[in-house]
Amino acid sequence: MKKLWLISVLIISYFNVEAQNNEHSKPLSDKEIDKKVSSLINKMALEEKIAEMTQDAPANDRLGIPFMKFGEGLHGLWYDGVTVYPQAIAAGSTWEPALIKKMAAQTAIEARALNITHIYSPNLDVISGDPRYGRVEESYGEDPYLVSRMGVAFIQGMQGMGEEQFDENHVMATAKHFVGYPENRRGINGGFSDMSERRLREVFLPPFEAAVKEAEVACIMPGHQDFNGVPCHMNKWLLQDVLREELGFNGFIVSDNNDVGRLQTMHYITETRAEAALLGLQAGVDMDLVLGKPLDLYTYHENVLKDTITKNPELVKYIDKATSRILKAKYKLGLFGSNLKDVKADTIVSRKEHQRFAHEMAQKAIILLKNDNDLLPLEKAKINSLAIIGPNAHETRPNKGSYSLLGGYSGLPPFYVSVLDGIKNKVGNDIKINYAKGCDLLNDSKESIPEAVAMANKSDAVVLVVGGSRRTGGEGADRASLDLYGVQKELVEAIHNTGKPVIVVLINGRPLAINYMVENIPSILETWYLGMHSGDAIADAIFGDINPGAKLTVSFPRSVNQLPVTYLERPDFIGSGKGLYKDEDKSPLFPFGYGLSYTTFEYGAPKLEKANIKVGEETTISVEVTNTGNRYGDEIVQMYVRDDYASVGRYLKMLKGFERVSLKPGETKTVTFKLGFEELNILNQDLKKVIEPGTFTISIGTSSKKEDLKTVTLRVKP
Repeated sequence: MKKLWLISVLIISYFNVEAQNNEHSKPLSDKEIDKKVSSLINKMALEEKIAEMTQDAPANDRLGIPFMKFGEGLHGLWYDGVTVYPQAIAAGSTWEPALIKKMAAQTAIEARALNITHIYSPNLDVISGDPRYGRVEESYGEDPYLVSRMGVAFIQGMQGMGEEQFDENHVMATAKHFVGYPENRRGINGGFSDMSERRLREVFLPPFEAAVKEAEVACIMPGHQDFNGVPCHMNKWLLQDVLREELGFNGFIVSDNNDVGRLQTMHYITETRAEAALLGLQAGVDMDLVLGKPLDLYTYHENVLKDTITKNPELVKYIDKATSRILKAKYKLGLFGSNLKDVKADTIVSRKEHQRFAHEMAQKAIILLKNDNDLLPLEKAKINSLAIIGPNAHETRPNKGSYSLLGGYSGLPPFYVSVLDGIKNKVGNDIKINYAKGCDLLNDSKESIPEAVAMANKSDAVVLVVGGSRRTGGEGADRASLDLYGVQKELVEAIHNTGKPVIVVLINGRPLAINYMVENIPSILETWYLGMHSGDAIADAIFGDINPGAKLTVSFPRSVNQLPVTYLERPDFIGSGKGLYKDEDKSPLFPFGYGLSYTTFEYGAPKLEKANIKVGEETTISVEVTNTGNRYGDEIVQMYVRDDYASVGRYLKMLKGFERVSLKPGETKTVTFKLGFEELNILNQDLKKVIEPGTFTISIGTSSKKEDLKTVTLRVKP
């Protein structure tokens, strides 16, 4: 009898597991989910509903409501034992959305392995030309089209599409920060901003529109700031009229950290937390993110809301709406029926294949800024000794947190390869390595510079690794200066004065004012933060195993005095002063889209399929690109569009297409771009997207710089 009972239990358990598996393999329809959510809402007490409206709400065992764990995933998860990929600014520099999509898909797999199902990424902020702002590194760049393409790729990789969406290998993404977050007056994170609706729509809104319409993003996070005087977290026009009604967003909205409460404590809109909570709820903020969950910062908490809601039952509808959206997300993720209670700890989820891809991605993110006399790549056979110098050349494994040279929002990978490690691995015993730190990033001591000079003097060449780190940049690390931190400039000067061939490797998260370096150092690599295989990828580039093919997605200023610096410019005054500075070159040190190669490329004349089209019609433009050098290499072909004469003022040009192509020596490829409504429309005086008849200048080339572009004229008829 006992044996029969045991067999029965096993059979029941098997079918229960199968039922759970089938529930995930056969996702419910939206109609079925809505019915289940409505049923749950009717069973929930007010306290249970409010409890759902915070991040990491514990499982509700009474009603079988599962736990949904959040995590950061900008370039890998912010946990230990994960794969760390190139930071967002480096990922953007690849100009290859497929790489970002694959990175996000791999990150989602690692997230599921840790029981994480809700990711607070990607960052869809368009950088507005002010690198004092510490969070430049978290963005893909200064152009709305490029950020849109990268953002869509990230979300599609993270969430999946079609039948794969939110399956056991995918999780929910969160597009942030809605909207116009970097447009602040002083380069301060979350600082005061003021802009027109036109600029909001032309520059900052497009990535979010693409995220909603193309990638079906499941969650949106508003920004800390206000728009037109109304904080984003209570801005019904932004969150309801624009986001939900105009763009068609149907997911849930999570606050940025403490930002519903900041309606009281930062914006001084309300006198009480309860009033702040109601404003957030009525605007459509569904979930209150309060990191660490201190009670004195909560707004969506029964201690704050219960009495107010009880006294005014009309307000329950806002609670129900917010809770329903969150429950719907949990159903879509297939979490109901699971036993998840918390994130897994002490688990290495990084896979070898993910690490190999992180290396490949890092190789494709390296930008060659300068290479006089073809100093790079170095030939091993011609070098007996090599000096590796600089505060960013090496970093030991931290006892707490992660490596500072991985940038912000970085987890702790199983290993990190520094430049010193990478070059040692590359050359083995063939080249003697002489290492000296030279100086520290965060102090003004010059006592170690003489040792670095001595190492340089006894070496055939020098790799000088400088820049910044998470200690000098990232969220909350805004700067008033763009000069190299500490005494790094003095170190660069001292090493240059040795007369040795010098290669500077920049590891940093924002554009820097590096005029001395550009004037005096023969070769410069901008590598940003390249992830766990940083040193391997940099060594690959230095010794020619790969050919740098990335390009800048942010402009480099000559000094902090000329900010903002971005290729998105409107015409300057043509009267007195001629729109120029009297005491400094107005142009960027390096423009958007710039990057060199170990080979050379030649562009043919751009050719329109049809030089004349009517409004509503489309055409294409093609250009032949030839590798005229003797090395295999990648070129990033860029297309810019300008409506020559229109009813409103416009930017001088805007990126509307790009493609990264690989070419063998002597090989020619034809690159073709579409020209239709999306590429040719402007916002008219009523802020509506239209194509106005007339001529359009279509520019194709190797960067946004006028001299790097070839143009052709397209005529659009009524």
